[in-house]
Amino acid sequence: MSLDVKFTLILTVLDNIDAIQIEFSDDALVILNGVLALLMFSIALDIRLADFKELVRQPKPAIVGLFSEYIYLPIITLVLIYLFVDVPSIALGMILLSVCPGGSVSNYATYLAKANTALSVMLTAVTTLGAAVITPLAFSYWQGWLPEALQRQLSLQINFWDMATTVFFLVLVPVSIGVFLNEARPKWADKLRKPFKILSAIIFIAFVIIAIYGNLSQIGQYVKLIFGMTALHNGLALLGGFVIASIFGLSAPNRRTITLETGLQNSGLGMTLVFTFFPEYGGMAIVLAWWGIWHLITGFGLAYFWGKVRVSAGAES
Repeated sequence: MSLDVKFTLILTVLDNIDAIQIEFSDDALVILNGVLALLMFSIALDIRLADFKELVRQPKPAIVGLFSEYIYLPIITLVLIYLFVDVPSIALGMILLSVCPGGSVSNYATYLAKANTALSVMLTAVTTLGAAVITPLAFSYWQGWLPEALQRQLSLQINFWDMATTVFFLVLVPVSIGVFLNEARPKWADKLRKPFKILSAIIFIAFVIIAIYGNLSQIGQYVKLIFGMTALHNGLALLGGFVIASIFGLSAPNRRTITLETGLQNSGLGMTLVFTFFPEYGGMAIVLAWWGIWHLITGFGLAYFWGKVRVSAGAES
């Protein structure tokens, strides 16, 4: 088979990627949202108000981390879209992923990497609490920068307030309750932390598997085609986080932390937003689902490697 024929077949498959319709009934979607809220609650059990006081005391590492996550990552995402992507739903999935808050697993990966776990928790807290406003607002803004050819193919109407309200109840409410419980009843929080994380993660993964099971064979085709893009996207996220932290003269532990925070995103929140607002765009779900798997491989692989390398705390310049 010639290269031209293979390329044509790939384009044909990608053009049909939105044939994957991932839909929930209203009742199932309510349950899914509740499960994600429980997952956010479990994340909050690791967050203390002292984390925010540290942000005020030493703001530079956190500011650099936020810049890497919310400015660098969306920009490099757009660059990749302009260079390589001609399927609107894949582009939208990449944009949504780039504006999701940091992933909850980043805290554990940071610990394994012998990095600054306190900074990781702080960044997760700030991005998670701010997600109710930042995620829908940033998504609306950055998708407006998509190539004109992709914009013309979209019939996308984003209601900022609907998305903000959804993220508010999915993220801000359960996180606020978790932080309050951690401050007011730390012993209770210690007892609830591990079982809540395990239970909510298992249930959420089960929902995602059920959602994609009916299109499993098709999804396998599409994952093969976006594998390289996901690897490149995630690789540039990790590399960019490290380079940016280095440019700003951060210590080695903080460089490691910002690298992992930039490359590990909360794809679970992104998936839930796709199920809720964009069920007709199957490509978005494929991007979020595969990133959710891939970033665990790269994030924990890098954390394991760094964990074997002695690091000097040093001082910020």
